Amino acid sequence: MDDSLQGIVLPAERPCASDRETLAAGAGSDTMTVDVPTLYVVILANCLAIGLVWLFVIRAHPKLAAGRIWMAGAFIASAGAGASMLRGETAGLGSILVGNGLLILASCMSWVGTRQFLGEKRPWLATAAITLASLAALALFTVWQDDMAARIVIYSAGQCIPLGFAMADLLSRREGRRTPGMMLAASAMGFVLVGDIARAALAVTGIGGPLSFLTFNGIQSAFLLTTLFGAMVWNFGFLLMTIDRLRSEIIHLAVLDDLTGVANRRRFIQRLDEECSRSNRTGHPFVLLAIDLDGFKGINDRFGHQAGDACLRQFTDGALLRLRGHDLLARTGGDEFCVILPATTLEAAEAVARALVESSREQWLDWEGEALRITVSVGLAEWSKRVGRDTRLLLSLADEALYEAKRAGRDTFVAARRDRLFKMLGAKRDRAAATGS
Repeated sequence: MDDSLQGIVLPAERPCASDRETLAAGAGSDTMTVDVPTLYVVILANCLAIGLVWLFVIRAHPKLAAGRIWMAGAFIASAGAGASMLRGETAGLGSILVGNGLLILASCMSWVGTRQFLGEKRPWLATAAITLASLAALALFTVWQDDMAARIVIYSAGQCIPLGFAMADLLSRREGRRTPGMMLAASAMGFVLVGDIARAALAVTGIGGPLSFLTFNGIQSAFLLTTLFGAMVWNFGFLLMTIDRLRSEIIHLAVLDDLTGVANRRRFIQRLDEECSRSNRTGHPFVLLAIDLDGFKGINDRFGHQAGDACLRQFTDGALLRLRGHDLLARTGGDEFCVILPATTLEAAEAVARALVESSREQWLDWEGEALRITVSVGLAEWSKRVGRDTRLLLSLADEALYEAKRAGRDTFVAARRDRLFKMLGAKRDRAAATGS
C-alpha cells in the first residue's frame, strides 16, 4: 500500500511476510527508520486543525461553497490518516482500501473546491473515476501480487492527477488575474507534485533504505512530512484567495447603488476622473450624459416610494440594454443618472441618447392597476482639450444641457453648445483672478 500524504493525506497498509522480514532486518541495521503511526498522529492533528479553520470560516461566510468542499477534504483526510494509524491492529484488504480511498478522495476535494471557487463545473465524475481506479489498482497489487513499491507509485499517481489539474486551474487566469493566494496554493501543489514523483521513484529503486509496514526509512518519512507541509501551505493559499474575494465583494458593494444595482455617485466620480485623465493623455474624446426622470416626484407623491423605486429599476434595466459593456451607468441622486461613454464622439453619443429617450417613452409600468409612464430628459457634454482634467466643468456642461432639455418640454435630449464652454471657462478665469490664484 502507498503511505503518502498527497494533499493532506496518507494511506494504511497491512503487514505481509516480506514486511516483517524487512522490519526484523532493519532493526539491527544502522538505517534510520521512523515509526509510521507516530507520523500519522502528526498528519491527523494538522488535518483536523485545517478542517476546524474552514469550519469557522464557513460559519462566518455560509455562502462560501468552496470553503465547505475544502473543509470536507480536510476532515476526509483526517479520517484517512486515522485509519492509517491502525496499522498493526487492523490488517487485510479492507484496511488498505479504506485508508487509501479516503486519502485519495481528500486530494480530489482540493481540486473540486478550486473549480467551485473559480465558478467552473465541479469534477465529481472525474473524482469518482480517479478514486475508484486507484483503489482497483491498489487491490490488484495487494491480492494478486503483494508489492509495496507498486502501491506507492499507484497512490502517488492517484493524488498527483487532481493536484495537477487544480494547479493548472489556479494558474489559468479565469479570475482575470493571478492573486497572491492563487500563486501560493499553486506553488505548494507543484512542490508536493515533485515530492510525490521523487518518492515513487525512490520506492521503485530502493534508494533510501528498507520499507516496512510499521516503519519508513528516513527519506520516505521526510517526503511525507514535506507533503504535509505543502498541504498546509496550499490551504493557507485558499484562505488568502477567500479573503481577497471577500474584500473585492465589499469594495464592489461600496460603489454600487443598493436599489438599482448600478454604480453609485462615488464610483461615478472616480470613473469620470479616470476618463478625463485618459482623454487628457491620449486626446481621445468621451461623452458624459446627465439624465433626469420626468414626472418622478409626482409618481412618488401620488403612488408612494415603492412605485417610484419600481420606476427607477425599470429605467435602469432598460438603459443597460442600450449601453455597451464598458459604458458606465450611475445613479447620482434620487431620480438623477449619469452615463459615461468612453471613446465616443458626440454624434455617436446622440444616437445613444435618442435610444434612451425613445425606449423610456415606450415603457409602461403596471402599478396596482395603474399604467405609469416615465420619460427622460438627457443632457450631453463632450470632453475636449479645453476641459482637460476638470471634471466639474464637464459636469456643469452636461447639467446645463439637461436644463435646456427640460426647458424644451422634457422627453428629449440636448447637447451642450460650444459657446457655453467658452462662457464657463471665462467665468472660471474671472473667479481665479478675483481670488488671486
